Amino acid sequence: MEKAGRAPEVQVPEGTDAASRAQRRAWRDRLNDDSFRRMLIGVLVTLVGGSFWGFSGTAASILFDVYHVDTLWLMSTRQILAGALFLIVILLFDRKRFVKLWTTPEHRRIQIVFTFCGLCANQLFYLLAVRLTNAGTATVLQCLQLVFIMGYTCLRDHRSPRRRELAGLVLAFAGTFLIATGGDITQLAIPPAGLAVGLLTAVGASLITILPVKILREYGSTVVTGSGMALSGIVMSLIFQPWSHVPAFDANGWIVLAVFVFIGSFLAYLLYMHGVKEIGSVRASLIGTVEPVSATVTSALLLGTAFAGTDILGFGLIIAMVFLTV
Repeated sequence: MEKAGRAPEVQVPEGTDAASRAQRRAWRDRLNDDSFRRMLIGVLVTLVGGSFWGFSGTAASILFDVYHVDTLWLMSTRQILAGALFLIVILLFDRKRFVKLWTTPEHRRIQIVFTFCGLCANQLFYLLAVRLTNAGTATVLQCLQLVFIMGYTCLRDHRSPRRRELAGLVLAFAGTFLIATGGDITQLAIPPAGLAVGLLTAVGASLITILPVKILREYGSTVVTGSGMALSGIVMSLIFQPWSHVPAFDANGWIVLAVFVFIGSFLAYLLYMHGVKEIGSVRASLIGTVEPVSATVTSALLLGTAFAGTDILGFGLIIAMVFLTV
């Protein structure tokens, strides 16, 4: 007979404790597995890198709206400073592959085409799109690169688009229509020039993915991207001489410029491309959809940019397109 006041013992089903220990042991084994750890790190750095790209659009908007910075001045300054940071990393850790890239004629030609037709064009059109629209809209329009990549892939492989790709195409056009017109077919909600350079931004972004495939495999993303940044920065600086007409920045202006160059350019590319290396382009593209979300949220919080319901719906459709087409 049980004593008064004594709680009855709880009967634990046999095997429950053993199953729990086995589950914890399995998780420890996974965390100790090198490939699993690299995957987790790849996911994290890709997420952070994509978010940092979103910051660059908002920082550019502040520099345009508050400090009235010239687009070409900002681009040439960004390229030369971010390129210099990349070169420091390359010369410290990857000097041999850097030298090999620039001393191999075929690969040097690919690098030059990638630099000016992909990297340089994409960044110029992106900054123009930010100036003419806003950071969130410009970044979402850039996501249309996947439509161009899909078209190129179909032509290269001599095949028709798959069902999910066609569905993604419909979503892309629907999202662009909502952003451009606000749902009213009789008028444009953003300037026609803003829509045009937004689409050119997507073309440039698709060329960044398509053009350097061969050299990326051999030299790595840091060497290829850093070389492109440095080369375009040198050429643009020689043409536009940004040091001769520096804007009148206050302390906040210099901070925003530093965020734009170091976080929104150098770190964004460094982290995101490392993520691509670790988890592959498909997963990286999916996680990279945080970029327009980051640009939209930071633009709304820091600049008070107002987005209509049709804008948000259009953003959602284009992000859904990304999940269907990668």
